[in-house]
Parts: sequence; structure tokens; C-alpha cells
Amino acid sequence: MHDIIKRKLDLNLPKHQSAFLWGARKTGKTTYLKERFPNAHFFDLLKSDVYLKFLKNPHLFREEILAILDLSSQNQTFIVDEVQKVPILLDEVHWLIENTNAQFILCGSSARKMRQRGVNLLGGRAWKYHFFPLVYCEIKEFDLLKALTHGLIPSHYLSAQPKKFLRAYTEDYIIQEIQAESLVRNLAAFSRFLEAASYSNSEMVNYANIARDCGVDAKTVKEYFQILKDTLIAYDVEPYKKIGKRDIISSVPKFYFFDPGIANTLAKRQLTLTQGSDAGKSFESYILHELMAYKHMSDKDFSISYWRTKTGLEVDFVISEADVAIEVKISKDVRKTELNGIVALMEEQNLSKSYVVCNEENPRKITIDSGKDIWILPFKFFLSQLWNGDIL
Repeated sequence: MHDIIKRKLDLNLPKHQSAFLWGARKTGKTTYLKERFPNAHFFDLLKSDVYLKFLKNPHLFREEILAILDLSSQNQTFIVDEVQKVPILLDEVHWLIENTNAQFILCGSSARKMRQRGVNLLGGRAWKYHFFPLVYCEIKEFDLLKALTHGLIPSHYLSAQPKKFLRAYTEDYIIQEIQAESLVRNLAAFSRFLEAASYSNSEMVNYANIARDCGVDAKTVKEYFQILKDTLIAYDVEPYKKIGKRDIISSVPKFYFFDPGIANTLAKRQLTLTQGSDAGKSFESYILHELMAYKHMSDKDFSISYWRTKTGLEVDFVISEADVAIEVKISKDVRKTELNGIVALMEEQNLSKSYVVCNEENPRKITIDSGKDIWILPFKFFLSQLWNGDIL
């Protein structure tokens, strides 16, 4: 598998510069770091003996590092995998950064405990990077239906039996991880919540409805959603808030799982074609995944929001201050009558570019009454342009 896929992230650090690498479990962080830093010293906190040793006596970590440094004249890199499991190690790392020339790569899948307990996040001494499931430019022969059904976690996408991997991830990993981190008390309610949340993928969140389905209150549901975001399983897209002549929704976020295969598995949904509303939601979620990955891996400073009026006009993604509008359609034949939302936004804001990402075969351009253009782009063309830096 690792010979087939070359990951896009370029963790090219200056000498002695340390870094955090955050990403959901199973996305390939550990494999990437071992290949990128083959001579690094590796501390895996998923190993029970390593975890318990440093949990009970965190000073041993500093002493081991100092011994390695004293015994070698070369620059040394140290990787700590799943660092959130023993947050107090960051105090030791902080001291070592200040007092030695050691370089640290701190890898994690959740910053929840760190934020809740006010843990030392090194005050800017470590640069922050994000790792994602596979992206378009990493896959030689991209298959959209496969991406939506298998998902883009490397072992899932490449597997001949993705259902088993997906079931294990959703039933075992997510629940066990939440339980191991002691993040929720009522696991049965949280399990019901996961299925209910999967139906909200790429939708505005209705906390009251989900709370009723799960048998808990709305406050608890909000906390459950925050757990998913803190463990990098999901993220929100906030509404675009700049006021225009239309009455817009400005306070309700849209919710997305980090991987379309995970969302479909939780919803017990099987896609057989790239058409229909379910495929459309998954496709929208997938395009957001590419936008998020591009933003972080290209180190671009832009925001992603959505625009929706109270009468139902909507644009899926608005980049920064309405610089670029992106509408996502699974359709193979996008018609002008389907573009009322993006046309309305173009009338309100001075957009630099407007795109419809779709399943058509060839790019084309629609000119609206105001004289502005909307580009209708096949998703493969759009994604190629995105990763080439020509979209944003």
C-alpha cells in the first residue's frame, strides 16, 4: 500500500524545529512519520508498557531523551505518537526544547483533554500540521463511487473488503476510543447519537430533533458533537454572516463527518450509483474534505462558510469574504434553473469566481443576466485545478 500512495503533506522542518501533527486515527500519520523520519526515535503511547511508564513517571521521558543526546553527536529527532494520552509529557518536551537541540514531532488524534485541562501546548514552539485521509492528487486512478462508499482512510479505500474495515472503525474504534478517553458516560446514548448524527452529514444541525432521537437533552447532544470535532472525526462549517439585502441564516452550523465512508456506514446507507440525494450529500462532504485538506496542506489562509437565506436559497461553500463561491452538484447535466442560490449570492456580493463542481464530462461557462460568469466544472478538473493552486 505504501508503495502505491505518496502522501501530499510535506513536513519539511528546519533544523531543531518541532511540530504537532494532528489527524484522525488510521489516516496514516504513523506510517508517514516513520517514512519521513526513518532515523527518528519513536515513542508509541498506544503500547501499554510505554503508556504506563510515562504516565506514572513522566520524568523518565526527559531522562531517556537526555541519555540519547549525550550518547550521540548527531542531531536527533524524537516522535511521540498519540501524545494526548499522556499530556503531562508536553511539560517535559517544553523543557527539552528550551534546553537542548532536540527536535520533536508530536502526533495526536485528539486535543480535547489538553484544552480541557489547560495543558502546555508549547506556546508556539511547535508548528502545527494536519493530516487527512487520502486526497485526490494522492490517488492514481480515482474512483468517485469508491471514495464515497469505501471512504478515504487508506486501508479502507484500498481494501477489497471495505465493509469489514468500516464496521470495525465505526463500531469498535470510535466507541472504544471515546470510552478509553472517558469522554462520555452513557455509551448507549452516544451510539444512538452517532447514527442520528450521520443523517445530519452535510446538513444544518437540529439539536432538538437529534436529542429526541437519542433520549438525551439538547445540551448533551451539543457536547457529543463537540467530542466528534475534538477527536477530529467531524467538523462544522459556519454560516456566512455578511449582511446583504436578503434575510440569511447566521447562527446554525452545517455538520460534516471527516470521511464519507464513515458517514454512510453509520447511517447504514449503501450507495450503488453516483446519483440521487444521498450520493449528492456524500459528494458535497467529499468536496469539503478536499477543500479542508488543501487549505491546511498548502498553508493557505482562507475561511470556508456556507450561505443560506431563510427562503431556502443556498450556496454550499463561500471562501473567505465572498471571494469564491462553490456549489456542489452530483448531476451530470447541471441546468441554469438549479443555480438560483449561487446567482442570488452573485447579485449580493462582488465574487471574484463562481464554480459549480459536478459530474459533467467537460468544463463550460454560463453567463448570467448581470454579465457575470459561472464555471461548470467536472469534479476531476476542479480538483486538479485546486491542487495546482488555480482555484483558490
